[in-house]
Amino acid sequence: MKVLKSLSIAFLLLFSSDSLACDTNKPIKLGALDWESGQFSTALFDLILRKGYGCQTEIVPGATNALETALAQNDIQIIAEQWVGRSPIIEQAVNEGKVQIIGNTLKGGATQGWYIPDYTKKKHPTLKNVTDLLQFHHLFSDPEQPNKARFLNCPTGWTCEIFNTHLLKNTGLSKQFNNVHPGTGATLDAEISSAYEQRKPILFYYWQPTGLMAKYAFEPIEFPTYQPTCWEQLLHSDNQPSCVSGFPRSQLAMSVSSTFANQYPQLIELIKHIQFEPDTLNQAILEMAENKRNGSTQAFFFLQQHPDIWQKWVSQQAKEKLQQFLQQDEKQENSIFAPWSIADSLNRSLVKTVQNYGVEFRQISQISLDYLLLPIESVLQATPAWLILILIALISWHATKKWWFSLLCLGGIYLIGALGLWFPLMQTLALLIVSALFITLLGIPIGILMASNARLHRILQPILDVIQTMPSFVYLIPVLMLFGIGKVPALFATVVYAIAPLIRLTALGIRQVNPQIIEAAQSFGSTRWQLLVWVLLPQAKASIMAGINQAVMMSLGMVVLASMIGAKGLGEYVLQAIQTLNIGQGVEAGAAIVILAIIIDRITQAYGRRQKQ
Repeated sequence: MKVLKSLSIAFLLLFSSDSLACDTNKPIKLGALDWESGQFSTALFDLILRKGYGCQTEIVPGATNALETALAQNDIQIIAEQWVGRSPIIEQAVNEGKVQIIGNTLKGGATQGWYIPDYTKKKHPTLKNVTDLLQFHHLFSDPEQPNKARFLNCPTGWTCEIFNTHLLKNTGLSKQFNNVHPGTGATLDAEISSAYEQRKPILFYYWQPTGLMAKYAFEPIEFPTYQPTCWEQLLHSDNQPSCVSGFPRSQLAMSVSSTFANQYPQLIELIKHIQFEPDTLNQAILEMAENKRNGSTQAFFFLQQHPDIWQKWVSQQAKEKLQQFLQQDEKQENSIFAPWSIADSLNRSLVKTVQNYGVEFRQISQISLDYLLLPIESVLQATPAWLILILIALISWHATKKWWFSLLCLGGIYLIGALGLWFPLMQTLALLIVSALFITLLGIPIGILMASNARLHRILQPILDVIQTMPSFVYLIPVLMLFGIGKVPALFATVVYAIAPLIRLTALGIRQVNPQIIEAAQSFGSTRWQLLVWVLLPQAKASIMAGINQAVMMSLGMVVLASMIGAKGLGEYVLQAIQTLNIGQGVEAGAAIVILAIIIDRITQAYGRRQKQ
């Protein structure tokens, strides 16, 4: 009886005292999800654990698949937003007893589907069903292939990419609609926002909970009734299903490691009570995005604004602790910094530019596609592979005069083709060729002007400093909104990112020309143009070639980043490998980029050395 009484007391203490809910010597690790609703859910649960239950926590960053694998190994303990049935990794871990799915965090479940803007539906009210899309395909013209329409799939590597591809094929739409992969969720959001601000038709896959669903009005495309058996076939890339099914409502829950579930039963009870209304969660995500808040700040405001919601989830003791915490002023005391930001004004300016001049920028985009990128890419893809191999071997020999290096280049490019990456290689080469053309045509003249004008040199110097030191991701944001997803924004972002070295080295090479040579040329009556063409540029060629070398190498460094905004090529395979944890594919695509980089670097360096001799 004494033993039974002691166990009963221990049981009561366990479930009545929040101080026993956590092991304070060992942090609970939560996966840092990269989508907005996941960021908010993770931050909110983290805040409740820390301030309500006195737990030590740690938020661990990583790609979704990497976090799910870590959860199965108990390297992390919680993923705060799990789309049930959408992850093979989690399904396998659940079947093996390593992971448990707890709770139902979104009332009614998460919805997904294909959408069009409300203004498109109002203008074309008969566009309702997926079978109507062929009739209205002309509304969704693809800039890269104007004779075909464009469907925006979900981000590269997500499970939805697989079933959307199957649905596009099974409905017969793949003959008329290009399956466009935006690369990342942020890219997809930017393209939808840009189209909506310009009131342009767009067909895309989307889901909720998301802030975009609260910000804009979308109309779903109707599909046949959801069929579980058909849906299972659509989910797997190794199947070739012929059926068509509507989209299921996905349960949102938290996935926890089984070790955690056994160790912290009180926290499992907490998770079971957590639930949001769809509109409430969408609005919270929108507020987080509109006010430029991180997940933790939005979670704090949510707890302040909605006590009627979260107080139903937690214990009485946790409720009191959280209320006491929320009464504290989150602002730092004795701060010497006055709040100031240019983000809002820049964002408003960008939106106005898109609204007022979006058509003009898209026209520039179309010209670049029609007359440069697409023709060069088509020529490269239509040229026999053996001919391109011979040309590369000849160019490498002409640059270095070394047959062994020419054979190595030939073998390296052949290896890329043997890995099944020939067409992605041609897409990457087309982007590099056009980028190098733009950079050369702009960079050398600007460098000449910079060398000949001291005032212009002083003005451009800090601008070039900013261009070279600004993180390359920043260039993707404005060009994406202005030019849309695809090759053109990748081209312009690459040009801006890589042009600075060529400008600097062109100016440096001209300014370092021996003054005596310049005086001699002037004494023979050379005009400024003759001095530039016959003296300055030849003397500065080595420096200019070094600038071209650096510019091309920096352009190649943008290949993976360009894939994040829908540009195809070798970078797309790297991004897909990262998203799906496909190590083999990542190594192959990465090796192809390395081979290409070494070949280009050695050839351009060789031409540069020849100018010095």
